[in-house]
Amino acid sequence: MATPVHTNANVPTGQPPQTQRPTRSQWSRFIHSSRTAPYVFVLPFLLSFALFFAYPVISTVIMSFQEVLPGITTYVGLENYRDLMNPTFGKAILNSVLYTLLTLVVLIPLPLVLAVLLNSPKMPGRGLFRSVMFIPALTSVVVAGTIFRLMFGELDGSLMNSLLGVFGVEPHKWLMNANTGFLALIVLALWRWLGVNMLYYMSGLQNIPPELYEAAQIDGASRFASFWRITIPMLKPVTIYVFTISIYAGLSMFTESYMLWNGNNSPNDIGLTIVGYLYRQGLEQNSMGFGAAVGIVLLVFTLVLNLIQLKFFGMFRKED
Repeated sequence: MATPVHTNANVPTGQPPQTQRPTRSQWSRFIHSSRTAPYVFVLPFLLSFALFFAYPVISTVIMSFQEVLPGITTYVGLENYRDLMNPTFGKAILNSVLYTLLTLVVLIPLPLVLAVLLNSPKMPGRGLFRSVMFIPALTSVVVAGTIFRLMFGELDGSLMNSLLGVFGVEPHKWLMNANTGFLALIVLALWRWLGVNMLYYMSGLQNIPPELYEAAQIDGASRFASFWRITIPMLKPVTIYVFTISIYAGLSMFTESYMLWNGNNSPNDIGLTIVGYLYRQGLEQNSMGFGAAVGIVLLVFTLVLNLIQLKFFGMFRKED
């Protein structure tokens, strides 16, 4: 007996059947599935990472091997990187490294000590000091740079020269000299970021169990011994974080220098940084390919430096 053949009357003969669109319940089951839910939750991050980080970095790497002119791009191989071997870029690297080291020297121990003092219940007016120390971080760096340029001005009436006059010292051209110019940069960085780093350390101090200090006090430990053997080791994760962001901030500094010297052309390039050199080549001289090479060198330099310091602090060590 022959098997009956069922045919779909709605599908014309000789044409493939139309694909059914997923219904709302099918979408709901797909999204709420235990297999697909993790991918759905991380998808916004992956998209934003690919769009705002991976794509610009890849484009910059490609551009660093090109000569970019309006409407014309020419592959030039390693020529942009060979052109980086010049004394001006060397001075920019030296200035950025020196600025980073000096900011690390002042912007890690000083906020730590101030945070410990302001965390003490015996400190009078500590709530007021916490607020006042954080106000500079809310101030625009453009405004702050302009004010500091006036403070360190070469006129007799500038604040710093007025202070020198009190002690009978002749007025000084602060921003025309490399040493005093860097002093102005470090003072500006200290004024702006001291409160931020202090806030990080204060949040870390809140997580130290008070029982540790009570046990140390019972054992007869001094305040300095408690600070050295309890506070500093317990704040190690905060210190590593502050160290990492300070290295990044130091090597990428540009606006402070630009505002302090009212432009990107300080006397004898005493305020020229790596980002300032990138800005000069990429935007002021319209050499985007060469500027991209400067950016890639800065990226690699910052990455390697941070990996070294993380290795030094034992962040890659496996816990027992």
